Amino acid sequence: MSALITGIHHLAIIASDYSRSRDFYQRVLGLTVVSETWRAERESWKLNLALPDGSQLELFSFPSPPARPSRPEACGLRHLAFATPDLDATRRHLLAAGIEAEAIRLDESTARRFFFCADPDGLPLEFYEAGDSMTPPAGQTR
Repeated sequence: MSALITGIHHLAIIASDYSRSRDFYQRVLGLTVVSETWRAERESWKLNLALPDGSQLELFSFPSPPARPSRPEACGLRHLAFATPDLDATRRHLLAAGIEAEAIRLDESTARRFFFCADPDGLPLEFYEAGDSMTPPAGQTR
């Protein structure tokens, strides 16, 4: 039997301020615009952004979206994690762009480093040192 799931196709985020979030994901994080559509019947923008692995992030605007708890311990989606080949450079880039980023920590189960920041709506974003998340980096053991 073949795998039922082969990967993540896309993630969807509803922004409270579409322009601010569009700028964050496109300019600050460097995601490429695939398409952008104004949906008049819904009074909503839909922006498709490409991630390097082929998956996409959909960014929506809606009039007066309800607030959602965004703390990592709230029920539902806990956070969105991006793999990065250079964690230190990624953190420096975010700090230079005026994005608050916490200190780099170590994932004790994988021996990989990571840190969190938040998108313009407070959605927790994790940046995780690239590599197989189940295998420690070369020269390290669990």
